[in-house]
Amino acid sequence: MLIRRETPADQAAIHAVHSEAFRRDGNDPPVEAPLVDELRADGDLINALSLVAVRDSEVVGHVCCSRARLGEDTTTAVGLGPLGVLPAHQRDGVGSALMHAVLGAADALGHGLVVLLGNPAYYSRFGFVTASDLSITAPDPAWGPHFQARTLAAYQSTQAGAFEYAPAFSRI
Repeated sequence: MLIRRETPADQAAIHAVHSEAFRRDGNDPPVEAPLVDELRADGDLINALSLVAVRDSEVVGHVCCSRARLGEDTTTAVGLGPLGVLPAHQRDGVGSALMHAVLGAADALGHGLVVLLGNPAYYSRFGFVTASDLSITAPDPAWGPHFQARTLAAYQSTQAGAFEYAPAFSRI
């Protein structure tokens, strides 16, 4: 498996990954696939933090980070998500490989925090903690322990306050 940055040629495959990974019962299409498209169109998708997992020349997974605001700061924190893996490749280490790669890349780029909304049982293995433990306020208080943050090398305890995702998140 190869983890690399997304290229323009990957966009349809990335859309397909999230459409399949987040497919729900019924006819409602998952919001994650158009979310990535909107983040990209708005210029909020961070190119260096939009990674694909490739097996046998096929894109089988994708993770991305987007610009975010933490208090008045728009440079140190990023929003992670979505993270998606094609169902046939789930529980095969693809998601973990993507998480390790994107966290390492965010750290290398000098970001202090990565913030996400997700399952604490899954994301705690990557060092995520409840964001409120770091004095980071969720956009929606009902998110509780599912709103999580991971500190990186550039983190400073003054990086706190209300977190705001890129505008595309509020449109979904």
